[in-house]
Amino acid sequence: MAPSSSSSPSRKTMKIIKSAELVDMALWYCSVAVLALILIGSIRASSVSDEEAVSGSRLLIRPCDEIYVVTEGETLHSISDKCGDPFIVERNPHIQDPDDVFPGLVIKIIPCAAGKL
Repeated sequence: MAPSSSSSPSRKTMKIIKSAELVDMALWYCSVAVLALILIGSIRASSVSDEEAVSGSRLLIRPCDEIYVVTEGETLHSISDKCGDPFIVERNPHIQDPDDVFPGLVIKIIPCAAGKL
């Protein structure tokens, strides 16, 4: 009887080891699957362009707000090109000298359509 009782714990030990290996393998496959899903989700999110994301909500494309604050290094010419308003001086009577534009100056911008010029 001694030999059968001594072999019994080794069988139980082997079953425990095999089940632990099975659990480790299952955890490994689950973690790989989760990482794959995260990777696929991030690729899908980065492949959506800005135009697709706001397709129906854009009614008017406006490069500048109606009230514009001049930043350092800008000129009326660069602002006019950027915002599409060739009549900045005429619309802003507080600008006495077009060459005297400074950071912080607030101007009114009304972008013109390309076909109306």
